[in-house]
Amino acid sequence: MKKGFEMLGNVGMEDETVGVGLGIELTILMPCLNEAETLEVCIRKAKKFLETSGIVGEVLIADNGSTDESLEIAHSNGARIVHVPRRGYGAALLGGIEAAQGKFVIMGDADDSYDFEALQPYVDRLRAGADIVMGNRFKGGIAPGAMPFLHRYLGNPVLSWLGRLFFDIPVGDFHCGLRGFSRERIDALNLRTTGMEFASEMVVRASLDGYVIDEVPTTLKPDGRSRPPHLRTWRDGWRHLSFLLMYSPRWLFLYPGFALIALGALAGVFLFPGALEIAGIGFDIHTLVVMSFLLVVGTQSISFAVLSRRFAAAHQMMPPSRYSVSLQALTLERLLVGAGILFVGGVLGFIYCVFQWAAAEFGPLEYSEMLRVLILSMTSITMGGQLALTAFVSSIVEIPTR
Repeated sequence: MKKGFEMLGNVGMEDETVGVGLGIELTILMPCLNEAETLEVCIRKAKKFLETSGIVGEVLIADNGSTDESLEIAHSNGARIVHVPRRGYGAALLGGIEAAQGKFVIMGDADDSYDFEALQPYVDRLRAGADIVMGNRFKGGIAPGAMPFLHRYLGNPVLSWLGRLFFDIPVGDFHCGLRGFSRERIDALNLRTTGMEFASEMVVRASLDGYVIDEVPTTLKPDGRSRPPHLRTWRDGWRHLSFLLMYSPRWLFLYPGFALIALGALAGVFLFPGALEIAGIGFDIHTLVVMSFLLVVGTQSISFAVLSRRFAAAHQMMPPSRYSVSLQALTLERLLVGAGILFVGGVLGFIYCVFQWAAAEFGPLEYSEMLRVLILSMTSITMGGQLALTAFVSSIVEIPTR
């Protein structure tokens, strides 16, 4: 995590000891930004769990610039504090994970919505070999008023479903804030995001790297704060959604690109010979023009899939995919050969149209027949040009950097 953590700025700690040591098994980590109303009860519950379970552990507060009495409360209740100057939920957690002394870390919000006295199932699963243990609030129970309607019935279910679809993550509550993990294994992921999307990045990156992800029921109750939460429904929901899409080039670019090309090619096969009528509806030149745009946009979409996957792999944002062998086969030279075939084919078609026009002494032509050839030719030229540009940009993003 060192590389990503350097982005957070200087991190100050209340003591000089960092890293796994002192025989500490568990760090209970709470990000904090002005949580004076609820911080004390959360720390006391976490300490009570450590005492009753007999686990050697610590309570660590990752303070993100609190201006209320949060720091004094943490001090007086025996919690350790790490100061993280850079604002953001993810930034606070990255700083806390870096400073954690435990072999395992369980993170949870300091708003008293999660039960820090009920962490034993997390510890048991971590001891059994899980890399990440997620809480599932839908299985454990959500108290009335604890989760906004849109979060409970739209945002969380939809984002969790997309997470399972895109990344095959076996969890039903993708954004539960109470989760445990192996500090060493999370460290190895080199997580980068500093906002609310950090919660998604952790699970997505772990899934892509083949980590063992487990799930336990947990409860959620209304938080004890009088002020509004830091979470913003639409802004943070969009950040989570866009993150899921950006980390899945297959679903964002590749599959839509193939669908557009298949639809455009199908229309071209049937319409190039002549007009077609289906159920009394006529399809002719105008549909062929639409087909042309579908092929061009589909080609561009697939190009973006290749570029984004290569960029992510080159910068260690994603591990090699199951399609790595196929991507490696798409060398600059091979892509240029394919682009050349498309381009030359289109130019030949265009030349044919010019000769036909010259034969008519550059006068009027058979509109339907010649326009079909011209549309197909210009589409082929455009796709060839796109493919050639993609080939060069793809090679640029793979240039080694220090």
